[in-house]
Amino acid sequence: MKTLHGVLACTLFLTVRALYSSSDDVVELNPSNFNKVLQSDSLWLIEFYAPWCGHCQRLTPEWKKAATALKGIVKVAAVDCDQHQSLAGQYGIQGFPTIKIFGANKNKPEDYQGARTSQGIVDGALTALRSLVKERLSGRSGSSGQGKQSGGGSGAGGKKDVVELTDDNFDRLVLKGEESWLVEFFAPWCGHCKRLEPEWAAAAAEVREQTKGKVKLGAVDATVHQGLASRYGVRGYPTIKVFVKGEEPVDYDGGRTRSDIVARAMGLYSANAPPPELLEILSADVLKKTCEDNQLCIIAVLPHILDTGAAGRNGYLEVMMKMADKYKQKAWGWLWTEAGAQMDLESSLGIGGFGYPAMAAINARKMKFALLKGSFSETGIHEFLRDLSVGRGSTATVGGAALPKIHTVEPWDGKDGELPQEDDIDLSDVDLDDFGKDEL
Repeated sequence: MKTLHGVLACTLFLTVRALYSSSDDVVELNPSNFNKVLQSDSLWLIEFYAPWCGHCQRLTPEWKKAATALKGIVKVAAVDCDQHQSLAGQYGIQGFPTIKIFGANKNKPEDYQGARTSQGIVDGALTALRSLVKERLSGRSGSSGQGKQSGGGSGAGGKKDVVELTDDNFDRLVLKGEESWLVEFFAPWCGHCKRLEPEWAAAAAEVREQTKGKVKLGAVDATVHQGLASRYGVRGYPTIKVFVKGEEPVDYDGGRTRSDIVARAMGLYSANAPPPELLEILSADVLKKTCEDNQLCIIAVLPHILDTGAAGRNGYLEVMMKMADKYKQKAWGWLWTEAGAQMDLESSLGIGGFGYPAMAAINARKMKFALLKGSFSETGIHEFLRDLSVGRGSTATVGGAALPKIHTVEPWDGKDGELPQEDDIDLSDVDLDDFGKDEL
């Protein structure tokens, strides 16, 4: 499988028509109807695809055949990621086609790793289905529970993720806390609130995970806490307000689906999140943790300090930090090393001891990488990263198909480099007049 965000080598076709139609047994999903997956007790196989991707086009007849074979047993669906990029982003899609299995826990789908034939897909679906049934028999898992109403303000499946806000805790949590908030003011008897409830709960779980708790979703029962409702001018239900520390609250005027709510929350997170840290590769642990904890790790190999001095190196690092800030909404790690310090790394990326500064983006899960072809500048790197974001660019396999050996090195001290001191040679006893006579 080729990959989005730097690990994709599908050919871009001019024709970008959808690969499935209403006459197929494949369910076409979009942000408006995706909630049927989250609320379902069924097992779902979902293909995330791009119409221009050659691999996706080759999979299409096999996917249709599998959908027909599994009809009434397992739900088989597809998402056009060109049309519905928000869904691709929410599920961390890094390549086309990506197939995910939505089983008992709809908030944590699993990647399908089987064969891309109709028989392989059917076998994989039935294996997942057997596992789901065994879990239910053992009592370890029931239905997903997502979207089931619990009678006020939060869905049962995401109840722990929607914070119940009251007169007693609102100021402390929302106004004085460091997090950004989306707060729903609801009335238990309100039909619109009940319809929003499963979307709000599902979004809360996803936002908590994706923002690591930096953005939270809360709910206020306005019939109980009328003082809060009055303070913020709530006159209808549900009313959603956005709270950012140091700013006046504003009305949320977006859509009421899970994907709409998540998108707004991620916008808050991106706007207020600090840029990721730019780390020097000093040990194997630094590379391993950064690359394995993030969707991509962006690695720069900078010229030797003797070639640039401190000012030149700091210039390169400043460019990287600006790009890290620009793309901070992405789950990417940022690393750098000095030319010659990590030769195994350079070799595995085909940098090979020349052409500094150089930059590569590595997907450690796929062991694929893409190289910066343009200039090491804000413009050049932006174009490179922008192409990664939409799945363009040629890729290759990391040498050895594994993270390379990393040598432990001392951190750069921030100073200009110094040439090694040469030993002084005493020439006082050498008769220069006789030098070279033997060669004449």
